[in-house]
Amino acid sequence: MIKRLLILLLVLQAVFMGLLATGLYSWWRPAWRAELSTSATAAFYLACGVLAVLLVRLAISANNFYLSWRAGSVTPPDHTLNLFSAASLFWHEFSSSMLTSSYYMLRPIGLQLQLDARGLPVLLIHGYACNSGYWLPMSKLLAQARISHYGIDLEPPGASIDDYAPQVQAAVARLCAETGSAQVIILGHSMGGLVARAYLRRYGDAQIARVITLGTPHHGTALAHFGPGSNAEQMRRDSAWLDALAASEANTQRMLISSIYSVHDNIIAPQDSSDLPGARNLVFGAIGHVALGRHPDIMQCALTEIQSAAHA
Repeated sequence: MIKRLLILLLVLQAVFMGLLATGLYSWWRPAWRAELSTSATAAFYLACGVLAVLLVRLAISANNFYLSWRAGSVTPPDHTLNLFSAASLFWHEFSSSMLTSSYYMLRPIGLQLQLDARGLPVLLIHGYACNSGYWLPMSKLLAQARISHYGIDLEPPGASIDDYAPQVQAAVARLCAETGSAQVIILGHSMGGLVARAYLRRYGDAQIARVITLGTPHHGTALAHFGPGSNAEQMRRDSAWLDALAASEANTQRMLISSIYSVHDNIIAPQDSSDLPGARNLVFGAIGHVALGRHPDIMQCALTEIQSAAHA
């Protein structure tokens, strides 16, 4: 469903670009236009349409950073940004968002079994308003490490987080059956980490060797107020659902979790909402929320956690 919605969104963007280019062609007639060929003129106005869409997307990214800054936690001194690192943070997050929404999510990864597989298989759980295509860069890294993995697509997009737990259970059973492994490792981005915790509450940890979360709002995020769906409501700061989830967890389950997050996350605010007591918390800086799935440092950290869990 997310893929179909994404295709519709891309079509609407293309229509907008075409209408804007046509409107400019009819309305804006600078003197230098007479010197250009028809094809060059059309290309210029189409470029204006593309630029307009990019500016809108830039404004959305900038607004997310602004909202997360307003609701943010105190940034540790060793992660203070300078002008260059702040610009790099914004650009990498913006480009990651564009790649994810315009390319990655058009290519859901499904089940990826490796010949002569090493270690434990990995179940990849995407976040809010995404699908398994989000994991395309991580899938390539896992394939290089010869680790079998399975990216599931949670449906429907706006359901309660608890409703996804049976889908995870089915995916765990399939991954174990296909690989012959008694246990799997879960890697979840954003809401996907909460889905993993909801699964543990309902089904236990007998088949789970490790849960690794990337930018998961373990204590909620202020920006969830702007999202539709039951799952967005559950991810609000200190929601009743999050409180009940935390109250249900034993310390032994928290010890299964590695929480990887950035103190400059532009969706999870305050950013220390990803810090989970009792878990292994791994803190980074100068990385945005969507970029967590493709940033080399984060992917390598996740791979290290996966490999260490398999050896353990």
